[in-house]
Amino acid sequence: MGGVPWKRVELVALVLYALGFYLVVIRRSLRLSHDYSGRLYGLRAGSLAGHLNDLSDAQWRNFRGNLPILTVVMGAFLIVVNTLRYCYVLKGRGTALMWLILSLSYLYYLHGACVVFILLISLINYSIVKLFANYKYCISLIWSFNLSVLILNRVYEGYSFSSFRENLAFLDNYRGTFRWHICFNFVVLRMISFGCDYCWTIHSSHFDHKKHMQRCQVCYSGKTCYFALQERGLNVDRYTFLMYLCYLTYAPLYIAGPIVGYNAFAAQLEVPQKNYSFTQISWYGLRWILSFLLMEGMTHCFHYNSFVVSRLWQKLSPFEVFIISYGVLNFMWLKFFLIWRYFRFWSLVGGVETPENMPRCINNCHDLESFWKSWHASFNRWLVRYLYIPLGGSRRKLLSIWVIFTFVAVWHDLEWKLVSWAWLTCLFFVPEILVKSLSNKFQASSSLGMLVHREFKAIAGAVTISCLMVANLVGYVVGPSGIKVLISKMAGKEALPALAFIFTTFYVGVKLMFHISEASSSQG
Repeated sequence: MGGVPWKRVELVALVLYALGFYLVVIRRSLRLSHDYSGRLYGLRAGSLAGHLNDLSDAQWRNFRGNLPILTVVMGAFLIVVNTLRYCYVLKGRGTALMWLILSLSYLYYLHGACVVFILLISLINYSIVKLFANYKYCISLIWSFNLSVLILNRVYEGYSFSSFRENLAFLDNYRGTFRWHICFNFVVLRMISFGCDYCWTIHSSHFDHKKHMQRCQVCYSGKTCYFALQERGLNVDRYTFLMYLCYLTYAPLYIAGPIVGYNAFAAQLEVPQKNYSFTQISWYGLRWILSFLLMEGMTHCFHYNSFVVSRLWQKLSPFEVFIISYGVLNFMWLKFFLIWRYFRFWSLVGGVETPENMPRCINNCHDLESFWKSWHASFNRWLVRYLYIPLGGSRRKLLSIWVIFTFVAVWHDLEWKLVSWAWLTCLFFVPEILVKSLSNKFQASSSLGMLVHREFKAIAGAVTISCLMVANLVGYVVGPSGIKVLISKMAGKEALPALAFIFTTFYVGVKLMFHISEASSSQG
């Protein structure tokens, strides 16, 4: 090798393979999008000459279409609040009142008369928390109430006024522009957060801030990180109905999050976040614009999601099914990346820092644990604080993941395909937990042992990515009804070369992730 480290040679080989892989995928994707364009649903006239735009995803289509009005509204709200805050030195309650007035007007535009349902359910939850906070079963009661609301909202499709009283039927004509029970899923999380934070504050707060400062660079520098804001209990008088309603309806985060805990939110209404400077927030916004342009290029050139909506994936070869599935996952990641970062940007401008929902690229996750920590990360943090730890944490990990992922599926929607996705994910998660436990006990001392351990981890990572692809195929591409078709396509002899190529690609990808991780560790 002439003294060249083997890892450098490996890295060059891996990069060359990855470049070849993406060239093949891009070329085949372009051809598929072109050949099937006449039979794909959801394509619209595009802004790029000669290209149709894939707007088959309703969520992305609605967000993209409402982006101008959303930007005007959010900009106007923040100008008003920030101006009044600095002119009149408004603190927690004053800022909360301003945001509540603006947010309720925003909700009225979105949901019309259905705001009544939101306020009524919120009031009941607040009453439960305040009345039963001193009892041991209060948190169980909070969870039971909110789960019931979550399910009933879906079953009755947000209810109708006429079902309560005939003379209220006219209000059904004023239901706004957006279904309230869809957004209310996030409100449920906030109601649980408020209730649990209040109960834990009353009984005791075990957060050791001094110990945390020794491990946290942000807090050690004199600032306060999000984790400290969340874990540190507030004074009991900060859990007011005004602050609670403001928290539930806070306009920048109302529609899609990111999810912020009550303690962290209330603390930042009192003292706005200082972890992001004006320059950093501006750069954050500019990066969002560049990412949006990337999405526009992607949806114009590659019609991945339209293949799923049109169910034309059934006519494709096994390798082409993989390309569409891989493309859909990347499309979904970028879609949520843009939606969540858009609202997080406005929240930062308003002085409220939230967790970053997509801190890591989807193509840089080689195990389920890291994937779920970096996909909707604020929800992951919420689940850890309010569900995983109360269920027993790492002591009952193998059991608690089934409860958590089932809740995640039900929280998203009452659909069998989502429950199937959740249970498949758990089924794949269990072996990973066991293998990781065994792997952590194994300490390689020799160079050969370290090499074998590294290769084993790479193969295990490739298997995990394969499982993740299967779970997401069932959940978001083929659905439970398409499993038989998928199996018949992948089980034939003609599919073996494609499957071997796919697995090899995953293996190469995992090895590249190792190099990225090692480079990051050496720099940090």
